[in-house]
Amino acid sequence: MPVPENRIRALNTIEVSSGEFVLYWMVAFRRLQWNFALERAVEHATRLGLPLLVFEPLRAGYEWASARHHRFVLDGMADQRDACEALPVGYYPYVEPEKGQGAGLLEALADKAAVIVSDDFPAFFIPRMHAAAAAKLRTRLEVVDSNGMLPMISTDRVFTTAHSFRAHLQKNLKPFLQELPREDPIRGAKLKRFSGLPKGIAKRWPVASDGLLDRESGALDELPIDHSVASVGGTPGGARVGRRLVDEFIGAVIARYTDQRNEPEKRATSQLSAHLHFGHVSSHQIFDALRRRESSWSVRDLPEKGGGSREGWWKMSPEAESFLDELITWRELGFNMASKRGADYEQYSSLPEWARKTLDDHRDDERPYTYTLRQFDNAETDDELWNAAQRQLVRDGRIHNYLRMLWGKKILEWTETPEDARDIMVELNNRYALDGRDPNSYSGIMWVLGRYDRAWGPERPIYGKVRYMSSKNTAKKIKVKGYLERYSA
Repeated sequence: MPVPENRIRALNTIEVSSGEFVLYWMVAFRRLQWNFALERAVEHATRLGLPLLVFEPLRAGYEWASARHHRFVLDGMADQRDACEALPVGYYPYVEPEKGQGAGLLEALADKAAVIVSDDFPAFFIPRMHAAAAAKLRTRLEVVDSNGMLPMISTDRVFTTAHSFRAHLQKNLKPFLQELPREDPIRGAKLKRFSGLPKGIAKRWPVASDGLLDRESGALDELPIDHSVASVGGTPGGARVGRRLVDEFIGAVIARYTDQRNEPEKRATSQLSAHLHFGHVSSHQIFDALRRRESSWSVRDLPEKGGGSREGWWKMSPEAESFLDELITWRELGFNMASKRGADYEQYSSLPEWARKTLDDHRDDERPYTYTLRQFDNAETDDELWNAAQRQLVRDGRIHNYLRMLWGKKILEWTETPEDARDIMVELNNRYALDGRDPNSYSGIMWVLGRYDRAWGPERPIYGKVRYMSSKNTAKKIKVKGYLERYSA
């Protein structure tokens, strides 16, 4: 089956032309499997009888560029390089050595390409980058949506609650569950072997060195990025580690998901958010593994609609249904907002009217404490549970899912204005979190301020009718003693 049309958008009106190769410009779905964009590029190359070049660049000048984010992407590049050695496609990993030195590279490749395919990702700098490229390139540019189970283009509606989006999914998702991308779109394809980069291009913009990709000591040091945000130990990036995490979670951990996912001292979550954000893992891939775990499940058994209930529609085990609500409903809710709302999806102005009004009503309320960005960054508050969550973010590049909500709520309470709270959450999250700069992480930040939620009572100082959370109540609901010890000062 060809890539569904509802996954494909042409960003200019130029027709596919003659060229030396088909170019896949890999910017968000950094994987060679379960990838509609790569599959579309393979289709073009097969039809045109041309080789395929996979071009994966890494800029130095993106906002919050750091050793942490660079290292995670480079781990994935190493996986792509190794996998492509046994494949007929070309692979071109380019790491910008100085800001701006990659200028002109895409145009040089485009001049040799019959068509360019890239990744339709609705957040961070990627939409602006694609629009700028489409305006100046003389080659057809298509972007393909391989973000989630529901094609972003399938609805024009901006959903404001998880319940309304869930009801929409339960009414409309069933056909798309039968249109998964191919697990391995390159193997078995009749592709002409790629013979090598044009000499002028390879000389001016050299391929990323093996030392950089293979974690050679000191290899990152010369790059003009923030080295104070160091790469994290433990789980590396890349598709190979991503596949292992999927297998571990679906094979064993998910059995504890329903009962223990809110416990920070337990290993009961997928820990896949960073690999999902950088495109090393696909939600289609995770869904396929989950449906194989549920051995008697069939898409044909799904009801035609479900009314938005969190349980029962999937006809799977309780733990599978609970996880799918996070993977599909909540994750893709953020992609809906980012793709449909436009440029302000991450801004304070995009909050629901009731939330902005109640926060404005309490704008002048006295705060128990106010902290600067530096104090937040250094975990220098009077709340040890909050400080522990911030230290986890700085050290590990993540905060446990449940404590991330508390982390945000307390920032709202301890800043002079709700706009300041939003700015500080974005800065800290995007600087340190490996899954930051993502529609899903913006959903979490804006949920703190009322998005996707309802008005709550009683009305409280500072929060107004926005949902309130406290460290004291959180410590009563979940076990945190071991967590506090692990992330002590």
